[in-house]
Amino acid sequence: MASRKTGIVCAVRRCHNNWYKRKLYLEQECFNHRTRTRAECGCDAPFDLYPLPKNEESLRLWLKALNLKKPPKRPYVCSFHFVNTRPTEDHPVPEKWLGYEVPIKTPRRRVRRLADTAKLTDEADQAVPQSESPTHKDADTQWEVQALMDHTYILGQKKNHVCDRETQCGGEEPLARAILKNDTSCVLYTGLSLSAFFDHVKYLEQFYKANFKMHVMDQILMTMMKLKLNLLQGDLAERFAVSQGLVSRILSYWIDTMEEHMRIYIPWLPRETIRSTMPQCFREKFPNTTCIIDCTETTLQKPHNLDSRGESYSHYYSSNTIKYLVAIAPCGLVTFISPANGGRCSDKFITQESGFLEYLRPGDEVMADRGFTIRDLLFERKVNLVLPAFTHKGGQLSDEDVTATRRIANVRIHVERVIRRLKVFKIISQTVPINLAHKMDKILRICAALVNMQGEIIHEDAD
Repeated sequence: MASRKTGIVCAVRRCHNNWYKRKLYLEQECFNHRTRTRAECGCDAPFDLYPLPKNEESLRLWLKALNLKKPPKRPYVCSFHFVNTRPTEDHPVPEKWLGYEVPIKTPRRRVRRLADTAKLTDEADQAVPQSESPTHKDADTQWEVQALMDHTYILGQKKNHVCDRETQCGGEEPLARAILKNDTSCVLYTGLSLSAFFDHVKYLEQFYKANFKMHVMDQILMTMMKLKLNLLQGDLAERFAVSQGLVSRILSYWIDTMEEHMRIYIPWLPRETIRSTMPQCFREKFPNTTCIIDCTETTLQKPHNLDSRGESYSHYYSSNTIKYLVAIAPCGLVTFISPANGGRCSDKFITQESGFLEYLRPGDEVMADRGFTIRDLLFERKVNLVLPAFTHKGGQLSDEDVTATRRIANVRIHVERVIRRLKVFKIISQTVPINLAHKMDKILRICAALVNMQGEIIHEDAD
């Protein structure tokens, strides 16, 4: 591969070393030896370029190491990619910083003969377990790829974590009882009080149909710790002395099971119940209010797909987000939460497509923010919309509009409090990874149900 400007160029992907760059380096002034050029003082060049070997077997190994779809006719490789900075007998093939991820070759497993069984049995008790080698490395840096290590479920972890069948596999004492010592620790790990957590476990145990070798209470606690603290799967595996593969399967199973059987904790209240539980601040100024709605967003990991990246980009947050609608009753109970949408969606679009309008009945009154331009949608269902006043053509609000806006803001703040309680669960307040995006609809409903199980919100009366 040659050109008039650069000459010979290194064939490794994303490597920009070439003959012209090497020549310029040697023609520069050497400040160490005070000579006009580095070529005169004998300073070595920063790299050298080596052609492919003529031997067919060595040539095949070189091309396999480069891993190029369309290799050049005369490829060269610079000294940066050799272990000894040049081809040697021990390392004749380029191995470093090749621009792609390569799995580490593990030695072939040695076949154990029957005659050696007695020797191996005696040595097994005295053997010290060695740390296992990483399963993936980055060919750019030759470092371990932690993102792959977190989701590589190896069987070797069973050597370090021995499952006690009496305590972990359906025994009398689950590990959860040692972790949850009082209400403070239970609220920290699950968001519920100790009695509420045990009642919740008792309710979910009747729907358990899997066969994981772990106590059901520990499985539920592990899932709620993931929701509340957003712990890594490796951290959960260490805490409960199981493998990461089992943690992944348990989380996936219980997220589906919890979402299916916890929908009853997000009820749409009848109009009589809403009025009987309405706080004093609503009864004085807005006695006909059925619900208060608002949209909130959670940061999303930037997708690789350009279409998904554009659909989830939020100009308000200047990042990729997921957006969802939350509706609460005046008493503070979450009565509806929409599926996750891209951050690009408007409040009106989410309200129309989420199914929220199907719960409204003629005579209801919905309180919202200025961004919900849904008066035409509610007019068809004979539902009243309460919004703060708008300014027209840069003019100021009248005294009546200012007073009405203050009254609305004074009671609409309760939906912000519920959203704050919802985002106490860090799985929806921290950045959502792409591999978890398909579960966010269910996770949002589970977290909303857990917020309703926490208890009532103490409302402050309006001034």
